[in-house]
Amino acid sequence: MIDIGTGAVSDAVLDASGGDGGAPGNGSRALATRNEPPRRRDWHRRGRADRSTPAKPAGKTAGGGTEGRRPGSVGRSGSEHDARVDDVGRLTMATATHYDVIIIGTGAGGGTLAYTLAPSGKRILLLERGAYVPRERDNWDSRAVVREGKYHIAEAWHDATGEEFHAGTHYCVGGNTKFYGAALLRMRREDFGELRHRGGVSPAWPIAYEELEPYYTRAEHLYQVHGARGTDPTEPPASAPYLHPPVSHEPRIQDLVGDLERLGLRPFPLPVGIMLDERNPRRSRCIRCSTCDGYPCLVNAKADAQVICVDPALEHPNVSLLTGAYVSRLETSPSGREVTKVHVERQGAEEIYSADLVVVACGAINSAALLLRSFNGRHPHGLANGSDLVGRNYMCHLNSMMLAISRCPNPTIFQKTMGLNDFYFACAEWDYPMGHVSFVGKTDRNVLAAGAPRLVPGFTLELMAEHSLDFWLTSEDLLDPQNRVTLTRQGSIQLSYTANNLEGHTRLQRKLKSMLTEIDCTEHLLPMQAYIGKRIPLAGVAHQNGTLRFGRDPKTSVLDVDCRAHDLDNLYVVDASFFPSSSAVNPALTIMANALRVGDHLRQRLG
Repeated sequence: MIDIGTGAVSDAVLDASGGDGGAPGNGSRALATRNEPPRRRDWHRRGRADRSTPAKPAGKTAGGGTEGRRPGSVGRSGSEHDARVDDVGRLTMATATHYDVIIIGTGAGGGTLAYTLAPSGKRILLLERGAYVPRERDNWDSRAVVREGKYHIAEAWHDATGEEFHAGTHYCVGGNTKFYGAALLRMRREDFGELRHRGGVSPAWPIAYEELEPYYTRAEHLYQVHGARGTDPTEPPASAPYLHPPVSHEPRIQDLVGDLERLGLRPFPLPVGIMLDERNPRRSRCIRCSTCDGYPCLVNAKADAQVICVDPALEHPNVSLLTGAYVSRLETSPSGREVTKVHVERQGAEEIYSADLVVVACGAINSAALLLRSFNGRHPHGLANGSDLVGRNYMCHLNSMMLAISRCPNPTIFQKTMGLNDFYFACAEWDYPMGHVSFVGKTDRNVLAAGAPRLVPGFTLELMAEHSLDFWLTSEDLLDPQNRVTLTRQGSIQLSYTANNLEGHTRLQRKLKSMLTEIDCTEHLLPMQAYIGKRIPLAGVAHQNGTLRFGRDPKTSVLDVDCRAHDLDNLYVVDASFFPSSSAVNPALTIMANALRVGDHLRQRLG
């Protein structure tokens, strides 16, 4: 029982972390040793009854898609924009549908790359499977967004055993950045080298931190990251300060920061990408609401890929966007060395486009799936799969959302302002990394109902939400070739994942609880489902990475150091699938920085 007057609460713990609960077991290891294509070779062809159809994206029109340059306007498709008339007055449709660059996907990687290449004057086509997220009241309604999953994909995926599940991901312009919490942290310098964990070794990257550092700075400035150098004890060196000051703590979070500092810990302002001006609130686009993390921003004040990159790129006359455009497969030349055709299903018909350079940025899971279903005689196990690594080494972090039901109320509105990295690497009490601690957006009764924690005695869901501190814990999972993306015989996505390196994450959970007990902050710590609303940890794919790792050796990697496929001359990848390790921070800023890096390479190649 709880006495609100005295705050006396008995201890209760509910374990439902996102790290291992419900993950498939060793059944995934019974799969074939190679990424064999489905036995039915015709499921990717239009009109086959057994083909897995693309999901209807959030906000998609009845017509099945739009062609857009910006929200609310009709843009020019490839044929409208680039059709030419030959010397006898006929349209040359080969020119009409050919571009210098095609980018498949408009999220953190694809959107950022489009922004980088737009000023080049080269003809660029963006292909987006989804539509623009509609601006509507439900954007900020926790029942619609969390409990009902209004904007989640409707398409069913399958686990290692063949059971269906619905992933917590989104098909829309801006990709998953439309719904992210905008925590934009750099990977640590040590993350780029070999790092030993209790569960194994995290491999070194083929590039050093110093090579990516200038692009981290550019990405932080582009995505308007608010932060403070010198406050995070593990932060790597930076060539420039943040352009925007850190987001201030609200009183309850500031009290917690003081308590942690008195324990000798070093909490720091979490770097976040929002368009907030606390010095001039009247002119600030961001209103510091409680519906940022996990929600689309109704006032376009979150630094997502659509707002920051895609819409500005579309201001250039050489850039076009097709929405509702599902890329079914990539076709190659007879030699197999170049992608020559991009097959698109849009508005119930098949369209074919081509480009000098093709860039895949569908997210680590869908990018691997696209390459697997693009198999042909030269690439019998999937495009660019000479290494047999396409789809393998899927990683997604070990994540837990833990609610500390505090004695005192937590009226905080924008909660995601503090991070804690004291246990990111080895520390005095353990010789291996544990991970990163921060906050998620403030929960309410609908969020709690979706996660379905058991009630604290004497507390309703509403009262629990009013008293909760809502922590987010992230630890590194390690590459395992049996954690992989494959395709079912019908061509739908199959995701096999068994969590690993669990001891560090378990220790991090225990450490958080002991810290809060020591500062007499709470008497209840309730781990919730990490990806609320689905109750299937496998569905938590927001941090997906690693399925098309980059490296210098074609035998042990899919991409080279410029993120070009080893096996093809004109195919690049710029989402998180290039990661050879996952670190323990949100991958978004690293995706953005790498897209800027690859963008510089592509501009040189294009001339």
